[in-house]
Amino acid sequence: MAEKAFRRISGGMPNQMNEVNQVHDRAGAQRDFRSFPQGVPESATWKRRELTERIVSKLETTLKNVYKKNLRNEHLMKDIEARLTEDLSNFRAIDSLISDVCRGLQRNYQRADASLNQQVPQIKRELETSMETLTDLSETLPSTDSQVTSIRHAGLKSLVQAQELVYELSWLNTEFYERWRIIIFTSSSPVSLRWKVYLRTLFVISFIICSWLFWIALTGAYRAHRHRLVWGEKLMS
Repeated sequence: MAEKAFRRISGGMPNQMNEVNQVHDRAGAQRDFRSFPQGVPESATWKRRELTERIVSKLETTLKNVYKKNLRNEHLMKDIEARLTEDLSNFRAIDSLISDVCRGLQRNYQRADASLNQQVPQIKRELETSMETLTDLSETLPSTDSQVTSIRHAGLKSLVQAQELVYELSWLNTEFYERWRIIIFTSSSPVSLRWKVYLRTLFVISFIICSWLFWIALTGAYRAHRHRLVWGEKLMS
């Protein structure tokens, strides 16, 4: 926009110079008319006055136009100056921003350089130490695994023994009648097979004897009832 304004000003200057030259020419013509001899007719005098008035009015109009153009050019120059000032301030702000960015980039470059020179070797050393540790662990892990497996088996065996011991203690704390019932009627009793066979055989024999005695008593009672015998002295033996 500033270049356009300068072009407008530079383009308008020759026209203003031409108008000023025309004004000077008209003023010279007016002086020539005034230098005419006095013995001219009245019509010529009237024409000369009319011509003079026209020249003066045109001169005033031209001067007003030149003044307006100069005033407009002055305002245009002020606008250009304000815009140039604003552009200069913007340029300074942009320059400060670019300077800040450059300083930030320089600081980042310094940090990256320091990291590359200091932290990268440290990281390499830590990686080497970690690799050595992993190598040692890979060598010791199989033996550790076998030891853990043996410890697990020993623990499971101890757990089974503890459970058996608890079951035996609970069996010893059980009453005799309950133990006798479990041995005869169930298969989960913690006794040997010989004891199970012995007690079950004894139970079968006892059951048979009791059943036989009960049968004898029942048949005797039925016989006494059938012969209408009285209980007491006449009771059949």
